[in-house]
Formats: sequence, C-alpha cells, structure tokens
Amino acid sequence: MRLRRVISPLVTLAVLGGVGYAAYRTQERWVPFVFPAKTVKSGDDHGDHAGHEDHAGHDHGARGDRVKLSPQAQKNLGLDVDTVTPQEYWRTKLIPGVVVDRPGESDRGVTSKVAGVVTAIKARPGDTVKAGDPLFTIQLASEFLQSAQTDLVKTVKEIEFAIIERDRISNLVKKGTTAEAELLKQQNVVDRLTTQLNGVRRQLQVFGLTPDQVNRVEKGEVITEVTVVAPGVPGNGNPPAVTPAGKPTGSPGEGEPPASPTLYEVQELKVTLGEQVQAGQTLCLLANHQRLFVEGRAFKSEADALAAAAEKKTPVRAEFADETAGAWPARGPLIIHHLSNQVDSATRTFAFYLPLDNQPRTFERDGKTHFVWRYRPGQRVRLMMPVEKLVTLAPDGKTELLPFVLPAGAVVREGGEAFVFIQTGDVFVRKPVRVLYADRSEVVVANDGSITEAEFVVRNQAAALNRALKAQAAGGGGGDPHAGHSHD
Repeated sequence: MRLRRVISPLVTLAVLGGVGYAAYRTQERWVPFVFPAKTVKSGDDHGDHAGHEDHAGHDHGARGDRVKLSPQAQKNLGLDVDTVTPQEYWRTKLIPGVVVDRPGESDRGVTSKVAGVVTAIKARPGDTVKAGDPLFTIQLASEFLQSAQTDLVKTVKEIEFAIIERDRISNLVKKGTTAEAELLKQQNVVDRLTTQLNGVRRQLQVFGLTPDQVNRVEKGEVITEVTVVAPGVPGNGNPPAVTPAGKPTGSPGEGEPPASPTLYEVQELKVTLGEQVQAGQTLCLLANHQRLFVEGRAFKSEADALAAAAEKKTPVRAEFADETAGAWPARGPLIIHHLSNQVDSATRTFAFYLPLDNQPRTFERDGKTHFVWRYRPGQRVRLMMPVEKLVTLAPDGKTELLPFVLPAGAVVREGGEAFVFIQTGDVFVRKPVRVLYADRSEVVVANDGSITEAEFVVRNQAAALNRALKAQAAGGGGGDPHAGHSHD
C-alpha cells in the first residue's frame, strides 16, 4: 500500500509532463485556433531577439503582403518595373468608329492624256508605286501631237533667225545708220516667238511628254510614244521657263526641298495590252493609304461636346480592332478635324472625322518593293472621347493632384479592394490603392500617398505576384518575410 502511494503520483506527473511537452511542441498548430489574437513566434524565425523587441527601428508590414522572388522567378515572369509620374487623364466615353478613305485623296484614277495604243503595262494590281513611277507606255496616234512637235521645231528656228536679225540691227543702231525704233520692233518679234515657244512646250507636257522629251523635240527628234506615270510629282504642271534663246532656265521648283514621295497601290487595271485608248480614258485605279480618316458616329446630343473638343483640339484616344499588341509602334491620340452637319435618318447619328496618318512595312519580291499598311479602310475603331478630367484633392481640399496612370496589368483586385506591388530588391510588397477609373488597357490610381514617385511599381503581372503571395502564405512561408534588411 505504501509503495502504491509513492508510484501513483509519479505516474500522474509523467503523464502530465508528456502531455505538456507535446502541447509545447505543437503549439503553432493549435494556438491560433484556441487564441486567434495570439501570435506564436517560431524558434526558427529570428532566434533570440533580446534587445530587439518587436523589431523596433524598421517596419515589416504584414507578412501576408510581401513575397520574395528569386532573380530567375522575376525573369520568368518578365516583370516591368519603373517609377511613376503623375499625369493628366480624362475619363472617356466610348464612341464607335471605322477607318475610311479621304475623299478626293485616297483613291485616284489615272487617265490617258493622248490618243494611242497601249504598248507596255509596267505596274499591275497589288504593286506599290510612288509618284513618278512609270505605269504605261502609249504609242502616239495623235495628229495634233505630231503637228505640235513640228510647230515647236519651226518656232525654235524662227527664234534663232530673229535673234540674229536683232543683233544685226543693234550693231547698226550703234553705228548710227539705223533708227532705234527698228531695234525695238525686232525685239518684239523675239519676245512674241519666245512666248509662242513656251506655249507649245506646255502643250506637249500637258499631253504627256516629259521636259527631257520636249528638249529632244527642239533638237529635231520626233517623239512617237509617251510614258504615263503615277501622279503626285511636285510641279508636274509647271514646265520650265525658256529664255529668248530658247533654252530652259531650270527645273520646276528649283531650289525648293523635295516633297516626300506619295505611295499608291495599284487596285485595278482598266485597259489591256495593245488596246487603242482615247484622250481622257481611264487606264487604272490607284489607292493612296498614307492619309486616311477615322469616321466616328455620334448622336445629336453629343454634338456640343464633340464641337468643343474639335475647337480645343482635345486629344482622342483610339483602339483599333484586330491589332496584335506590340506589332506596331505606339501611336499618339487623334484630333477631331471636322463634324458632319447631316444626321443619318436611319441611325439618327452624324459623322465626325479624325485624320489618321498610316504606317507601312515593306518587303521585296521579284525586284519590287511591296507595302503592307497598318490601317485599312473598313477597320473598326473604338474612340475614347474625353468627358471628365480625373484629379485627387490634396489635404487642403483645394489643390488638384494629377493621378498615376498604370497599365491594366499593374493592378490586381480582391473583392472591393485594389492592390499594386512595389519592388524593394527581391521583395515585392503589396499595397492597397484607390482606383479612380479603369478600362481594358489602363488603370488610373489616386495620388493620395498610397504610392509615391520614389517607389518602383510593378507595371505588369500583378495577378501572378498575388498568386505567388497567396501560395507562400498557404505553404507556411516560402519567402523570407524579412528579406531586404539585416538584424546583425
């Protein structure tokens, strides 16, 4: 009996000790459920922090709001990190639009200036040509042109004889044997013939002869064919002037900077090889897609806002359908050129137009350069019409602070909250922000101190970073919550 009284307390103490030890070793598992507000320090967290109570002197933030990524993980995600700068931003209203040709500029027909036979076709549908490139060769069948060439040669000879006679009379006047009135009379003959010569030269150029061909005609050569070229050459209708001696003084536009070439795509041929054509007959149709319009369709109630935007040259952002991101250089906003004053009775909308400068790419094939245009007539467009300037009021309640504009991929949402990630070394901290406006491509964040210009904001992959953060939390750590500073 006495032995039993001694052994029983010892067994009880051993059991209680074992239970206590087990509870101590597993406290991280059961304490959060029994005492939700209590935080358990793991022996592996920092070791002994004596004298460093609560990590005074630095702020870790909430453990669940930061994730550490290795350089390789950052590289795999393709993170785009940069500082942010406040900028002006307008909330917009979506208006549908479409790319259209510029009337009288984008499409152009090429006609024959002379009657003749098509002996060569130098450009075919799908080819891209620039202003001045040859399109057709036409063998002349015009009696008028033959006669005009004869008149030109005759006039050149008459001018030569008239100048010789003028010089002879001038010598007699100097000797006093002839009156000065005779010299004046002969000079008028030279001037009249010179004017006649310039007129014939212009006629020949109007009917398709080049300045070089006209010069060859003056020397006695007979031109039997003309080359039809793509239009748009500066000074095409201004042949060079001619001196009384019958020599050109210079080319049209001499001394002026050359204009940039006008590019055309051959859309349709209207003639065949060997066909007899008449003056004024259409030879082919060309399309110039360098300068286009974006045609927007708006309701009459929106006319005042659009008119104000056109007057103030307010930039209008445009999103073009069926475009691959990054395939073309970024382009700036558009400006409204004019508004139509007619309302479509069927749709009850009116049109407004924004000039659009096209962008080409080229490739070589069969010795020819072909162009691929970025924008094409019929392509759909989303126009973002500015309606409200977004700002943040400073603490004084008066000063307007411009917001931060970030790509859509920079912000991740959870319920009613929105977050961005700030990079510090290999640690990415999640910060809550207030979103003023968002669309498919951009997010406008309030300039209220949640993020600053000095911080490095991740501009993409916010959703992926948020998933990594949650995976870290679910896995019991994964990343070092204290990365980026030392407790040594």
